[in-house]
Amino acid sequence: MNKKIISFSTVIVLLVLIIIYSANTGSIKVSFVELIQGLITGNNEQVQVIKDLRLPRLVIALFAGAALSVSGVLLQAVMKNPLADPGIIGVTSGAGFVSILMVSLFPTLFFYMPLFSFIGGAFAFYLVYTFSWKAGLNPLRMILVGVAINAVFTGLSQVFNFRGSYTVTSVNPVTTSTLFMKNWNDVEVMVVYGSIGLVLAFLLYSWCNYLGLEDKTAKNLGININRIRFIVSVVAVLLASIATAIAGMFAFIGLLIPHIGRLLVGNDHKLLIPFSALTGAMLTLTADTLGRVIIAPNEIPASILLAVIGGPFLIYLLRKSDRIYGY
Repeated sequence: MNKKIISFSTVIVLLVLIIIYSANTGSIKVSFVELIQGLITGNNEQVQVIKDLRLPRLVIALFAGAALSVSGVLLQAVMKNPLADPGIIGVTSGAGFVSILMVSLFPTLFFYMPLFSFIGGAFAFYLVYTFSWKAGLNPLRMILVGVAINAVFTGLSQVFNFRGSYTVTSVNPVTTSTLFMKNWNDVEVMVVYGSIGLVLAFLLYSWCNYLGLEDKTAKNLGININRIRFIVSVVAVLLASIATAIAGMFAFIGLLIPHIGRLLVGNDHKLLIPFSALTGAMLTLTADTLGRVIIAPNEIPASILLAVIGGPFLIYLLRKSDRIYGY
């Protein structure tokens, strides 16, 4: 059987299994049949507790993982660099900083955090582009500038942690990778904007394939490569920013998942984008579920588990394969 079909089938099966396991894992346990019946009828009090406390973080984990993974795919296509990641180049830290800043100054605007995150992520990416431009864009220079931008915004965000402000204390969990106490309002924002970003990303798959060409070749084919870079970048920033605003900062998944995708389904973005979305959703939900149960009733942030587990796994995959970013 085709390797790509096997890869997609395996990820889908694992995703369904982890969704079922995560929904029924915790202090309250019901059978899968009872869970479905309770969600339909609304007569089971235990199921209602699961619906209000556990299911929102499950949905958010799925969409955040998918959004950040696809954002990593798009940014790596734009920069032609396997190290591009919304966390590494400062998009998520910029989104987090502007969110903290605006909500600290104007607490009544808390519900506009997704907008502030997008503005912050876009501004961070604009700085990367601006400071990287020197008679053209050099992929290595963009990564190095991105690392510097990330350090600056991360440092500025940490300044707020030492102010002792109640407002900052209440905002800080939102800009970390803890999915505790998420509600259906958060789910609504995440699903609406996340779905828009994911659909746009898939519609742009052919443009992402064009970005793999040399600029001169693309221009000879009549392709406006700079316009394509800009549009794809906007979608990538949208996905990373909304995930940061609702789920928090996951600085590793956008780097790991695209590599796994290229090793299993190849470089065609028509397959790579949906596969990365599915795999990122599965991995993030798995990390969040493990974080809930390993040292229950305490929690380990999903981003920590992703870094601890994902790092060695990425090294293992790269050592097994002679291909890095398709070359």
